[in-house]
Amino acid sequence: MPTTLWHVNTDSGTSLPIKSLPAKFNASGDLVEQDEAISRDGTRIPYYVVRPKNLRYDGRNPTVIYAYGGFGISITPAYSGSIGKLWLANGGVYVVANIRGGGEFGPAWHEAGLKTHRQRIYDDFAAVAKALIANKITSPRHLGIQGGSNGGLLMGVEFTQHPELWNAVDIQVPLLDMLRFEKIQAGASWVGEYGSVSKPAERAFLASISPYNNLKRGVKYPEAFVWTTTKDDRVGPQHARKFAAKLASMGIPYLFYEVTEGGHGAGANIKERSFTTALEYTYFTQKLTNER
Repeated sequence: MPTTLWHVNTDSGTSLPIKSLPAKFNASGDLVEQDEAISRDGTRIPYYVVRPKNLRYDGRNPTVIYAYGGFGISITPAYSGSIGKLWLANGGVYVVANIRGGGEFGPAWHEAGLKTHRQRIYDDFAAVAKALIANKITSPRHLGIQGGSNGGLLMGVEFTQHPELWNAVDIQVPLLDMLRFEKIQAGASWVGEYGSVSKPAERAFLASISPYNNLKRGVKYPEAFVWTTTKDDRVGPQHARKFAAKLASMGIPYLFYEVTEGGHGAGANIKERSFTTALEYTYFTQKLTNER
């Protein structure tokens, strides 16, 4: 439901909506439910599923998983007119995964994925995907994933570690070269989160998960959509450009888009951001809804 101002009477327990932003799509046919996946180390990982009420559990539902998994940032359900209009209204399923690294369950949830413990975050995300597949909500043929910035790193890791689980990977303004991240834009300020190549144990771990450094010839990867912005002064466009160039050198199909304005985001204004979002959901629609 759109953002709404409510009047709540705590004595009677009644509530009344006073004012609301306008609805951007018809959500009456959808519902939100929460479930849990079991990660590799046995930790229960909650995730939200936004789906049609009449969903058929036949493994053929086009589904997108979104997550961030870092810096103690909590990702919780929120109203999105663009996701609703471009994805939910067309029968798509949208999933928000509350993987470790975030702040949804306090500092310990964040700290569990710091530095050399970060593989837990990537295992959590894969566990959610496998749960959706096991529950026949979707299948790898109809499953796509999405994340930006630190979430773009997450997408790169899932792309290289589990290429068999997805048919679409939307890699937004990403970190991808984790052996060089400290030398690119604001990367040196993130050592507390990722570790540093100056420390042997941390460097070895970063080498093991760095998407740029773990691309391999002969692997069947999904055709990823990699995009960045020319003026990204936080992560920097170098990550996405280098990753795309390496994909090209290996003959691995990919899609690449670079926004010329807008900093660390999808564009400098509503028109540019809308265009980028339209590209993303056109990509998901083409990859996940066709029966080819």
